[in-house]
Amino acid sequence: MPTIEIPSSLLPGDGRFGAGPSKVRPSSLTDLAATGTGFMGTSHRKPGVRDVVARLQGGMRELFSLPDDWEVILGNGGATLLWDALTFGFIENKSQHLSFGEFGSKFAKAAVAAPHLSDPTIIESAMGEHPELVTDEAIDTYAFTHNETSTGVSMPVVRPHGSTGLVAVDATSGAAGLHWDTAEADLYYFSPQKCFASDGGLFIALASPAACARIETIGASDRWIPAGLDLVTALDNSRKNQTYNTPALATIFLTNHMVEWMNDNGGLDFAAGRCATSAAHLYGWADAHAMATPFVTNPDHRSNVVATIDLDEAVDASVVSQVLRANGIVDTEGYRKLGRNQLRLAMFPAIEPDDVVALTACIDHVIAELAS
Repeated sequence: MPTIEIPSSLLPGDGRFGAGPSKVRPSSLTDLAATGTGFMGTSHRKPGVRDVVARLQGGMRELFSLPDDWEVILGNGGATLLWDALTFGFIENKSQHLSFGEFGSKFAKAAVAAPHLSDPTIIESAMGEHPELVTDEAIDTYAFTHNETSTGVSMPVVRPHGSTGLVAVDATSGAAGLHWDTAEADLYYFSPQKCFASDGGLFIALASPAACARIETIGASDRWIPAGLDLVTALDNSRKNQTYNTPALATIFLTNHMVEWMNDNGGLDFAAGRCATSAAHLYGWADAHAMATPFVTNPDHRSNVVATIDLDEAVDASVVSQVLRANGIVDTEGYRKLGRNQLRLAMFPAIEPDDVVALTACIDHVIAELAS
């Protein structure tokens, strides 16, 4: 790797641009440490923790303007575990999945493998694009990702026209960075290690009355559901401001800290607005650059929270990332399975838009030094 020192005047204030886990705001960690012996190491079924869970649930209601009859369900394991739980406790018989990246395809594979379900319909598109839902009266669950972390593609949350099926949206990297309308979904779920600047291992599912009724109906049937994947259990415990088994308390605290910071500053408009500002600069820079091009060619499909930028073959993206890392700018590497000469750059709400501007200046500096 060439030795290139980026001038300190160009460096961002914080060099973390990973697409997950996200940069955690230092103030969140300071406030966690300040709890001393009053939070960490205490029972998750007692007021000290349950009060934080209740605040988190209330904060989610405020952030997403949830109707009063929606539930905020928490559980351990993250969105990856929730895919399995949904095959047991949410899909009645047949689902439709949009597959346009790594994470949407994983849920589709889980549904294919479930022996008690009919084979799902899987609609794929080329990487860098997204397909559309197709109304089908045989489908009881439509599933897709709000934002595909692996490719930097986002799609709007929209119900298929005329369908009675429920809509389940994996929003792990999009929630709090992209707008959506509760009228267009029934289950909007995510893990908090991206836009919520927390840690992994927790799932949060925002559930409409129809989604809760579906969970309870399947739970009351004779379908066998493993206890750890039982969504009825998760729903019942969440109504008590707790989780079925012991959660990572730091994760809950950090998520709540971020939610309250966003709400105190203007809610979803504030959080998504920061992402949109960062994205406008980053894509504008790449569109105008002689050696960089947005991987997602359709501007309407470009994500405001994760950007994938192709570099010209004359510039080795892996070397650029290594040089950046040596200068304290980390986690800019492309998604390995795409196999492209590419940088992947997060623009989550915790990342300062000014730091994104600084990042592009640093990339310019590295490219120029490599060419000299």
